[in-house]
Amino acid sequence: MVKNGKTRYGKQRYLCKNCGKTQVENYTYHAWKRETNRQIITLTKEGLGIRSTARVLRISPTTLLKRILSIAKNIPKPFVPKGKSYEVDEIRSFIKSKNRLIWIVYALEKESKNVANFCVGARTNKTLNHVLTTLHLSDAQSIYTDKLRNYTYLIDKKIHKTKNFGTNHIERNHLTLRTHLKRLNRKTICFSRSLLILSSILKIYFWS
Repeated sequence: MVKNGKTRYGKQRYLCKNCGKTQVENYTYHAWKRETNRQIITLTKEGLGIRSTARVLRISPTTLLKRILSIAKNIPKPFVPKGKSYEVDEIRSFIKSKNRLIWIVYALEKESKNVANFCVGARTNKTLNHVLTTLHLSDAQSIYTDKLRNYTYLIDKKIHKTKNFGTNHIERNHLTLRTHLKRLNRKTICFSRSLLILSSILKIYFWS
């Protein structure tokens, strides 16, 4: 190894005469470490924002966003068992500004409290049906919702239930979500600037 100039940050660069590759002796950039992805998942689930996570891990926000997308892409959807009961509800958030409302619709399995599926979008039949289709394919025994009129058109009357306290578990889970993910708080200056990033963070939180 011989000296081969310096990096733009002033670190000595070395050149290998055998293979022709260059390197520095001590790397301070931590994105290459094996445990970085696991740390990103942990900090994301604990509610740290993009810039906060980047500061803690000492990596750039741009690299962190790329890692979040990569991690979420490799998380498979969970297996949805047949014949279970589910609660479906929506939680409101914002994209880019507080003038742009977005809705997170998800289904919570009553017994295990696992999220079967979720969708982020406008509060329309298309968004709701993206989640409900998964439940219909799993031959859901019953689906509990609030009295939003859209559900009456999308769910079979035989399994659709709107009784009082039928959505207690998912309503409590809303509180947990708002507590853990700062971007979902009601009165906050933190909100997602990208629909893709919001969906990826939810995927990490729900299924990783």
